[in-house]
Amino acid sequence: MPALDKKDLEILKLLQQNARMTIKEISEKVHLSTTPVHERIKRMEESGVIKQYVTLLNASKVGKGLMVICYVSLRQHSKNAGEKFIKGILEMTEVLECLTISGEFDFMLKVAVADMDEYYNFHVNKLSNIENVGNVQSVFVMGVVKMTQQLV
Repeated sequence: MPALDKKDLEILKLLQQNARMTIKEISEKVHLSTTPVHERIKRMEESGVIKQYVTLLNASKVGKGLMVICYVSLRQHSKNAGEKFIKGILEMTEVLECLTISGEFDFMLKVAVADMDEYYNFHVNKLSNIENVGNVQSVFVMGVVKMTQQLV
């Protein structure tokens, strides 16, 4: 894929703000006709710059009002052990994000659940039951100052 130019970045910014914008609305804002805007979006989709379109939800309004950041360390650090952990995490709907990190812990999870009882069940009966999980440190989110997925 060729490097993204200024118009590509403008289009991406608009789509990140509102993925439901029409090609016509985008073309008016970036001062291009609809055909080149459509071709640029299609090219960015095909090349993987645009991964997918999603709808962001209000967690508390869909019964997931407790957000928890979990730091997880594994007991063993073999490729097989890491793959088993990742496979287990990918099956857990409570886990919104799983990042491999450096430092004292190996992974950071962003978990959304209804309440403390549901988190307890997740921690004890799911996360801690994954083979090779060592230490888990949970940090409870008290408020959100900024949450975005906007990169440009």
